[in-house]
Amino acid sequence: MALQLGDITPNFQADSTEGKIDFHSWLGNGWGVLFSHPKDFTPVCTTELGEVARLKPEFDKRGVKVAGLSVDGLKEHAAWAGDIKETQGHALNFPLIADTDRKVSDLYGMIHPNANDTLTVRSVFVVGPDKKIKLTITYPASTGRNFEEILRVIDSLQLTAKHSVATPVNWKHGQDVIIVPSLSDDAAKEKFPGGWKTLKPYLRVVKQPG
Repeated sequence: MALQLGDITPNFQADSTEGKIDFHSWLGNGWGVLFSHPKDFTPVCTTELGEVARLKPEFDKRGVKVAGLSVDGLKEHAAWAGDIKETQGHALNFPLIADTDRKVSDLYGMIHPNANDTLTVRSVFVVGPDKKIKLTITYPASTGRNFEEILRVIDSLQLTAKHSVATPVNWKHGQDVIIVPSLSDDAAKEKFPGGWKTLKPYLRVVKQPG
């Protein structure tokens, strides 16, 4: 059965380029991103790993750990890391998990038998501090993932968790947000003493808190 939003993220132990990982222990009480690759030395994924390495300070700033996963082994990972640094200008600075027995791939439903019965699809999982899955996205092999978008979603998720707000269509950090419907007007007055704009009783717009 595919993992759903709100499910507890499955734990696993695996080798990585930064040593053995127990996923839940590695996450600790913070946010995390796990993203998979079909195999090493694939062109689109090479660009993605370089981009995540470039963006790692942005993930760090948000208290988010990132880990990649591929079905190849540590020897291949080490060689691929050299290619990534050479071609993308950024060296790996986060763990790349080796999943040669495909245990993690199977656990997370990353194998898509209708596409290929051996290679992982290119999935992204965002995990909250409660170890629950907050976002899942699966991309085709030919389309590079947009990690700026993943950061945008994390910003939205963290705002919701901390301030009881949702983010409207095409929202970007710093723009107005929406008070969640589950928050009554009385409760909202305590959270947002500066007030808000009511477009409809269910659509209350407020400046981004924080």
